[in-house]
Amino acid sequence: MKIQYWNALSAAQKKQFLQRNTMENNTLNAQVLEIIESVKQKGDEALFQYTQKFDKASLMQLAVTEQELSEAYNQVDEASLAAIRCSIERITAYNRSLLPENGFFDSQDGIICERQIRPINAVGLYIPGGTAPLVSTVMMLSVPASIAGCEQRILCTPPRPDGSIEPSILVAATECGIQTIYKIGGAQAIAAMSYGTQTIPAVDKIFGPGNQWVTKAKQLCAQNAGISIDMPAGPSELLIIADDTANPDFVAADLLSQAEHDVCAQVILVTPDESVAEKVKECLYQQLKALSRYQIAAKSIENSKAIIVGSANEAFEVSNLYAPEHLSIQLPQPEQYGSNVKNAGTVFMGEWAAEALGDYNTGSNHVLPTAGFTRSLSGLSVLDFMKWVSFQYVSQEGLLAIGKHAAQLARLEALSAHENAVNIRLQKVKPCVN
Repeated sequence: MKIQYWNALSAAQKKQFLQRNTMENNTLNAQVLEIIESVKQKGDEALFQYTQKFDKASLMQLAVTEQELSEAYNQVDEASLAAIRCSIERITAYNRSLLPENGFFDSQDGIICERQIRPINAVGLYIPGGTAPLVSTVMMLSVPASIAGCEQRILCTPPRPDGSIEPSILVAATECGIQTIYKIGGAQAIAAMSYGTQTIPAVDKIFGPGNQWVTKAKQLCAQNAGISIDMPAGPSELLIIADDTANPDFVAADLLSQAEHDVCAQVILVTPDESVAEKVKECLYQQLKALSRYQIAAKSIENSKAIIVGSANEAFEVSNLYAPEHLSIQLPQPEQYGSNVKNAGTVFMGEWAAEALGDYNTGSNHVLPTAGFTRSLSGLSVLDFMKWVSFQYVSQEGLLAIGKHAAQLARLEALSAHENAVNIRLQKVKPCVN
């Protein structure tokens, strides 16, 4: 962990210090585009080839069978099944509380504007594979999709080398009502759900986190395939603001909980006290030794940062500049700092709010924008699986109320057909409107 005094840096150096470690865009673009084009051209054949190349699995078919779904339950213990069901219950309750009502506005002059909610018809859910089976992500995506009422819900996740899928992922998907699952991962899965193949149908919107290749594939397919994506959600990020009242073991544990996700994970401590950074650094290396994913977490921690600031307010300036996926506030009375947070995907308030709880079962979603996109995007919820359709009702009275102004605006914009569409109606309005 590198310790750095914030005010010793120039403005340019501050920006550089907070830079994410990502692959050169041109290199990444070229590699991902090659995969996308191959899937577009060769369909299932490309998917089988990439699965062999990247996942070391030789598949006979892409779809998970009913037998595989049924047998998965025999491989998941009762404690794990109870934990899955607990998470589903809490995610369901929270997302139901977010469901919006239809909007209705009557201006009382012959014009009514109405907004009605509709589910997105076909959605693709991507569950990363990598070095950990992200069972929780299955629920974070599937539950909101179900509550929204999306008619077609397909799930893609990479297989293990023997061609199987982690049983807990299949069980979680089944518990969430997902029955269509494909053994495919990476950029190739995103391409398949965007353009469709002989087996995998194209969808309207793709959801789910992933590595740099998955994130780039989502962005490129959103530009070119006419599909939507939830957000760029790449390698995990956590920024913790803590002072000398914080428990250094708690701070270190939270940093490691994100560091173990990926060698590219970004973890940052911001504190007004260098002694806090030194204590946390010591705790990091003590706890690191006991981790099952030591190599991954150690590499991430090697690239981690501790930033020494002059005050709590300056700490939030740093955080807002970085715009983290996860923000943890481990200060006394953390609620008083809520208004200081401008850019963050989700915020953990106080020392007892372990970031890992939000990953699993507080009820809020752990699929969040990364790479600074929290400046303009929000975390996932049931609302992302819905869209609004607006209805506009105009009577003769309403036409008389606004028609001449609409025609004038059309003239200002030199759009004569617009003007004509209004005036042709004004000429036909009955002389007396009740």
